[in-house]
Amino acid sequence: MKTLGLIGSGHIGGVLARLAVDAGLDVVLSNSRDPQTLSGLVRELGPRARAATPAQAAAAGDWVVVTIPVGAVGTVPAEPLAGKTVIDTGNYWAPRDGAIPELEARELTDSELLQRHLTGAHVVKAFNNINYQHLEALPRPVGAADRTACRSPATIRARRRRPPSWFPCSGTTSWTWGRSPKAGARKRAVRPSARPTR
Repeated sequence: MKTLGLIGSGHIGGVLARLAVDAGLDVVLSNSRDPQTLSGLVRELGPRARAATPAQAAAAGDWVVVTIPVGAVGTVPAEPLAGKTVIDTGNYWAPRDGAIPELEARELTDSELLQRHLTGAHVVKAFNNINYQHLEALPRPVGAADRTACRSPATIRARRRRPPSWFPCSGTTSWTWGRSPKAGARKRAVRPSARPTR
């Protein structure tokens, strides 16, 4: 059985955990506080879910979602994520995250900032451009005409890896985009997926 680890279990993390459980995955939830603070969500999700520390969630996940404020990416445990695909849902917002010089200067994107911290992982951006309420309400079965498409920018290194097989549990079709040569510049679509990745 495959496992999805979550570093951050707020609105987006909670919805993705529900979708993953519905798709038959085990989930390991974590946040910046004690795992006991997630006991209510764990009970709601059922026996496939458990709470842990961020390091434990990172180690347990076959794939790991990082869904925390961009200003906190330095707290993500790097060692247990080496060699894994990491899904980054974050969006930089200086009033919340504090001004980050590389992002203010557009020298890096927020996902490149995370990738720089997680040198051994493969970071893919996803679910940052959809409201958590829509993410919860819009999933549709494979083949449905009104199935939603989500763009997923990734580095060349990440694109060479097989997309995570839990992705269809979101009920969306993924579009993998290449990184633009300059942060803040328009990105070029390189591999639209006509059907959900597996």
